[in-house]
Amino acid sequence: MTTPSTSQPTSTPTPTPVSAPAATGIPGRLGSLGPVGLVLAGGISVQFGGALAVTLMPRAGALGVVTLRLLAAAVVLLVVCRPRLRGHSRTDWGTVIVFGATMAAMNGLFYQSVDRIPLGPAVTLEVLGPLALSVLASRRAINAVWAGLALAGVFLLGGGDFGDLDPIGVAFALGAGAMWATYIIFSARTGRRFPQADGLALAMAVAALLFLPLGIAEAGSRLLNPTTVALGSSVAVLSSVLPYTLELLALRRLPAHTFAVLMSLEPAIAATAGFLILGQALTATQSAAIALVIAASIGAVRSQVGRGRQPSGGAQPDSAGGVRPEPVVDVRPEPSGGVRPEPVAGLQPEGNGSAS
Repeated sequence: MTTPSTSQPTSTPTPTPVSAPAATGIPGRLGSLGPVGLVLAGGISVQFGGALAVTLMPRAGALGVVTLRLLAAAVVLLVVCRPRLRGHSRTDWGTVIVFGATMAAMNGLFYQSVDRIPLGPAVTLEVLGPLALSVLASRRAINAVWAGLALAGVFLLGGGDFGDLDPIGVAFALGAGAMWATYIIFSARTGRRFPQADGLALAMAVAALLFLPLGIAEAGSRLLNPTTVALGSSVAVLSSVLPYTLELLALRRLPAHTFAVLMSLEPAIAATAGFLILGQALTATQSAAIALVIAASIGAVRSQVGRGRQPSGGAQPDSAGGVRPEPVVDVRPEPSGGVRPEPVAGLQPEGNGSAS
């Protein structure tokens, strides 16, 4: 479901990461994948992490899985970033708390969704949040076309009345999308107030603490089962830590708008993960619906890039390894989900980061 950024939120339909300390000691073979390969590998990691989370739900429930993911990701980020606690204003703390609460809500809603509907449709519906933010922020006539494509995709996905999908699951996915859009906005605000990835680490800790009572209420002592803890930690690594690292490396060499377009492919990656890991086959109509939403997302990204392009060329990724022309936070999610590198002009939980 997706990370904070250090600039004004931008209107690109893709989750954006947050600036993080320069990664050191990363195996050279990761860089050999090339920037596009690194971004795609990050997207695959997020969505297959989401699929793994679904398999863990019978053990710990949706809320228990979210709790384990947030706790594990928070521990890793706090250890790696070691954020400074002193010297921040009341407004700074208020911003990071709202950011953390948004992150918790985004992941919670997304996992409640994938507990009820297939992963591919859930991510597709969730992407509508960042897409709507992008379309509304740009205020260009061409974006009415992209909005129409997205609505047509949603109509097809629901078969006209969503009779093939659990309506509660659909509502949770749309709610996760709304939280993803909010996450992008507060990611940028947090990135401007905290250095490097400190704000992200603190917000993840806030999210974990807020969700802990819900996870305990649903899963109880099952959260302490060693196998469950190991699987939950794996979900955190696949959905947050690994994608963040891969995207941070990629954004040093990849134009921000290219990154945003690649992120728009996540619904297709999610559908593939759902099919391979969970056996969730899609009908031809549902596949066409996902394709329409992806096309709308890419179109909105390209329109925004064209509008903001300077004579000297397109927007480049942040020098610190940010994610898009103008920063915002992901996580797809967590994603919508997840945790991502420094933001630029884009929008993902953990997946959800997605929270996916």
